[in-house]
Amino acid sequence: MWQLLLKPLMGVAGDAVKGFVETKKLKTETKLTEIKANKKRLEDIAAGKIKWEASAVDQMKGSKKDEFVLLALMIPAICAFVKPLQPHIADGFLILSTLPDYYKHLLYMACSVSLGYRAAPGVMGLFGKKKK
Repeated sequence: MWQLLLKPLMGVAGDAVKGFVETKKLKTETKLTEIKANKKRLEDIAAGKIKWEASAVDQMKGSKKDEFVLLALMIPAICAFVKPLQPHIADGFLILSTLPDYYKHLLYMACSVSLGYRAAPGVMGLFGKKKK
């Protein structure tokens, strides 16, 4: 009689163990695939198959530079709508307009690079231009 009760219970327990083992096996295979993919990506970077920009974007994960640049650009734009701050914003932009061109170009390049744009070719063209 006990045999009749235990046989279905053993079948359920066996199925549960098989499911657990299969889940563990799939998780292990997933981790192994991720490791192989990362290794392949690093090999491609070393071989020069993947551009520098892609690896730079991966390295910038968690960086706060782009948030800082965005905030620095947005604060004057937002403050321009606040009546008491408008004279200060106008004065600030007047002062910025008197900066030397090379400094403006360096600011442009620093902001672009921090946001992940490849700015060097464009900025190098700006340095070569003569003001008329």
